Amino acid sequence: MAIVSNTINYLDGETLLEGFFAYDDAIEGQRPTILISHAWAGRDEFVANKAKELAKLGYFAFALDMYGEGKVGQSVEENSALMQPFMENRAMLQQRINAALFAVKRTPWADEKNIAAIGFCFGGLCVLDLARTGADIKGVVAFHGLFTPPDNLSQQAIKAKVLLLHGNDDPMVPTEAVIALQQELSAKGADWQLHSYGNTLHAFTNPNANDPDFGTVYKAEADKRSWLTMQNFLNEIFE
Repeated sequence: MAIVSNTINYLDGETLLEGFFAYDDAIEGQRPTILISHAWAGRDEFVANKAKELAKLGYFAFALDMYGEGKVGQSVEENSALMQPFMENRAMLQQRINAALFAVKRTPWADEKNIAAIGFCFGGLCVLDLARTGADIKGVVAFHGLFTPPDNLSQQAIKAKVLLLHGNDDPMVPTEAVIALQQELSAKGADWQLHSYGNTLHAFTNPNANDPDFGTVYKAEADKRSWLTMQNFLNEIFE
């Protein structure tokens, strides 16, 4: 077994994007495929490592690029400046992540009938919006995702199963936002579930998160539990 990984260019209109993929070359042919949507910093080593971990589990993993040319912010200010245009224009966000879905379907390793998407923080919001567009994929998983609803989609049915992995004490996602998302998913006919981890803040899967004042703190137990829960979810939707 050897994990093969590399970058690959794809387009959203005229915007050049740089994804990162990984797969196990001991597996022949197409295989279930996981899109990975990055946090607000951009397509960094964190999501590249997640792609490699998923490849070891037998998936074709594709870490998408929301910002273009693999751009990564280096500070809170830069990260916010990269993310904010997509928060303000959700149609642009939805088009950008659907471009990644289109691109991954064109790769020789992807089983286009068995695709899921996972996302972290801002990436959690992105994969939720992918599901909200009615994308015909098996499921989405939001790790400490943002739950802010879009202003351009209302009645679109959600086909993908939804798994929310949430820190109960996440200051960026108040209880009202959690309840509102639950109501939205139910109203749109989604098969959804929520796992809420007690005494857990935002960014609990990121070992570099250590800013209690900002509300981002790594928590090893929640990190491990959420990854196992995701694996169980993927096993279910791809069976």
